[in-house]
Amino acid sequence: MAAYVLAQGRVEDRDKLNQYLAGAGGSLAPFNANVLAYTEEPEVIEGEVPNNRFVLIEFADVETAKAWYNSDDYAAVRGLRIEGAPGTLVILPGM
Repeated sequence: MAAYVLAQGRVEDRDKLNQYLAGAGGSLAPFNANVLAYTEEPEVIEGEVPNNRFVLIEFADVETAKAWYNSDDYAAVRGLRIEGAPGTLVILPGM
């Protein structure tokens, strides 16, 4: 069953975020992941949103999503994301 990684963050350092984006895309390919949505200008329809950057990535299953997150390729750029756009990543199991 598909699983989704939802990343939320607030852009604080554009240069570091751009470095992260340059390396992160390549880390997804071995896991056949698909970026389904990306925005830094979400349309809020209810409540308050403390973050302005959202990414939704599809994986084959929860195990594959975890394998990507723990991969050497992603570990090499993870710090840039944390410094450039600190926030949260969660895995959502599909239905």
